[in-house]
Amino acid sequence: MSPAELKALVRTVPDFPAKGIQFRDITTLIGHGKGFAATVDWLARQLDDAEVEAVAGMEARGFIFGAAVAARCGLPFIPMRKPGKLPGETIGIAYHLEYGEDRLEMDPGAVRPGQAVAIVDDLLATGGTACAATKLLRQAGSAVSRAVFVIDLPDLGGREKLEGIDVAVAALMEFEGA
Repeated sequence: MSPAELKALVRTVPDFPAKGIQFRDITTLIGHGKGFAATVDWLARQLDDAEVEAVAGMEARGFIFGAAVAARCGLPFIPMRKPGKLPGETIGIAYHLEYGEDRLEMDPGAVRPGQAVAIVDDLLATGGTACAATKLLRQAGSAVSRAVFVIDLPDLGGREKLEGIDVAVAALMEFEGA
């Protein structure tokens, strides 16, 4: 399927979760078997030429795409969780979202020193979540230099924030506006 055909599978929900927001709902994309498979294939191809040793995804939709890409590439998957979801020792970082504040946590033993990790997520908006994940993975000792997304909302500046911390960004599709 072409990128245009995949983009047509993303539903736009106006005024969710707040007035003025055009929510890009990927449930219609993942509910389309061929569309979901083509999206995972595209994301995985973005990692083909990189020396990636693991894939990290942020809860919750990053788990859908990140785990699928990791499996397709034969790589380990590192879950970046919401607070209180992991047993044992964790490290974490608080960050700002476009709609408020949140926190990510991970098992510090999930990566080894210098391990090359790519971030995979469904949406790049302000970059808050992806930048926090990058910082947390680096704090744990890994090397993060690549992030791939299904959707980029370029007007919100997330790509520039990630590139500003030396992370190359690729996105399958873009939508204008918030």
